[in-house]
Amino acid sequence: MSDQKRTVRKTTKRTAPKAIAAGVAARVVVPAPAHAERLLDFYREMLFIRRFEERAARGYTQALIGGYCHLNLGEEAAVVGLISALQPTDYLFTNYREHGYAIARGIDPKRIMAELYGRVDGVSKGWGGSMHMFDLTHRLLGGYGIVGGQVPLATGAALAIDYRDGHEIVMCTMGDGTTNIGAFHESLNIAGLWNLPIVYVIINNRLGMGTTVEKSSAEPELYKRGAAYRIESARVDGLDPVAVADAAMSAVAVARAGRPFLLEVVSERLRGHSVVDPAKYRSADEVASLKQHDPVHTLAARLVTEGISDETTLSVMDQEVMANIEEISAYAEASASPEVSTLFDYNYATPVPNDSRRLPGEPLFAAASTSGANS
Repeated sequence: MSDQKRTVRKTTKRTAPKAIAAGVAARVVVPAPAHAERLLDFYREMLFIRRFEERAARGYTQALIGGYCHLNLGEEAAVVGLISALQPTDYLFTNYREHGYAIARGIDPKRIMAELYGRVDGVSKGWGGSMHMFDLTHRLLGGYGIVGGQVPLATGAALAIDYRDGHEIVMCTMGDGTTNIGAFHESLNIAGLWNLPIVYVIINNRLGMGTTVEKSSAEPELYKRGAAYRIESARVDGLDPVAVADAAMSAVAVARAGRPFLLEVVSERLRGHSVVDPAKYRSADEVASLKQHDPVHTLAARLVTEGISDETTLSVMDQEVMANIEEISAYAEASASPEVSTLFDYNYATPVPNDSRRLPGEPLFAAASTSGANS
């Protein structure tokens, strides 16, 4: 695209609203009845994600889930708050800690669990597993196992939207460790230069695997990195779904008006980096603090304190969710495993000449026939 074409189109776009100031997201005022329903909706979704992830952890110990498995336990408020700000037509890119995002995006949880189990009814037909979910219908474009692998691709998607004058935006989530790789800075630089409609979201759970942000980043307040590329940015409490939702809506508004945004969501993860990580790098005091600030329990207490719900009602809700999760798990376990012959079916979108379909253990070249050898 020529610079002239880009300049002409950009002059027709709305001016980005002054929704963010001094690194703090503007809050959205919600009437009291709507506020109560909003909190209840957030709680239901957070509770569902919590129970789903706990069941996934159990499934891993039962050898129902293979490969790697990274859970959103402790990040439920961040997940539901962020996704609530998106329109169905917007695009979402995530890293490998993605189950909760897939649920919040509206994908059938049965298909999500089936994918974790590696079954044909899964989101990626059983070949993607925990880290590689993809659903074009819900505009979830991955699930990426490589740290930061989604960031350049999400930036490219935003460029495609801009090129065709679309009204969608892209949201790209990542972990705090991603902010130290080259692709992060290259992507933000391009987005800042070309005014791309994208919201980059740093889920800062304070630990890049087992290393604290303070020990890995010279500037631990990661949202400030947007200043290098003249990108508006903000930092928000990731344990409060309302605060996250308000910040995300403001960030999305900026992106939809034609400018990128960098949002840092400060959260926690209750378990190790993956289900096999015992998290021995945490002290007993840290573990106790995590339990005290558990976002699901905190929101439940808030609902009771504000008179929006009561403990009996919340307990019944939990029982209903648990029963639903068991149905989901049973569905996934009953689903068939994919045939080995389909292993290469989705390597390419269109046929490719000389596409190798050699399975592990098979010879690189087919053995010559006897008649051919004697001719």
